Amino acid sequence: MSENNKSYIRKSHYENIQLSIYLDAKGHLLDLDLQHLDQAASTQPAITALIDHTLLKPEATEEQIRMLCEEALEYQFGAVCVNSCWVSLCSQLLQGSSIKVASVIGFPWGSPVTAAKVAEARQALLDGACELDMVLNYGKLKSGDYTYVANDIREVVRLAHKHDALVKVILETAVLSEQEKIIACLIAKEDGADFVKTSTGFAGGGATVEDIALMRKVVGPDMGVKASGGVRSYADAQKMLAAGATRIGTSSGIHIAQEAAGQTQSSSTTGGY
Repeated sequence: MSENNKSYIRKSHYENIQLSIYLDAKGHLLDLDLQHLDQAASTQPAITALIDHTLLKPEATEEQIRMLCEEALEYQFGAVCVNSCWVSLCSQLLQGSSIKVASVIGFPWGSPVTAAKVAEARQALLDGACELDMVLNYGKLKSGDYTYVANDIREVVRLAHKHDALVKVILETAVLSEQEKIIACLIAKEDGADFVKTSTGFAGGGATVEDIALMRKVVGPDMGVKASGGVRSYADAQKMLAAGATRIGTSSGIHIAQEAAGQTQSSSTTGGY
């Protein structure tokens, strides 16, 4: 079978099922008790363990990365999430702790060729990353080239799983239609990703309760869903968790942890995510 035929079959498959899933997901959102979203993850230790303490600004310095790791150790965040050039340093600084190192791949636009993403992923894994947050090629997705998108994800997943590492696929929900969000989730799930993730924080939009509810409905109860971009308060985090998120990516982790503990915000090296 030709690649064109395979692509057509995949496209038809995803488009034929997306409408019913979309309607079901909207029903799931309506079923949420929005008045009680703030009751999720009500203690600081529970919520900090779900936070990926994040610094992805391209101008971030070594000093700021070191402080990021110090903050992660102090607040016992679940992971730090950094650009791939900082993975080795973070792995050294966090050695012996339970805090994981996550590296972004193909960040922030998702447009590098698959071979480049695989090469970046391979080096990040060698440097100590145990989670990879890869950006989906959303230009290819919007073009209807689902075969390319699926292969892009599959190649990174295959490599990561050989190293017992997790893969989170960043959809960049701000630039996708509802149909495209659903299809992206279906492809990520079908091709072995461990999480779907909302946003890079670089495309003018972040996580919304509606998108998290939609993504959770599409991928089902067992796959991870990460809310990232614009989650800056304890209330924000609680709402995302109640809507179906299992991980929070944010540069405001300290503020969230302090709000959870009833404390005031202190200064941090991070920001803008």
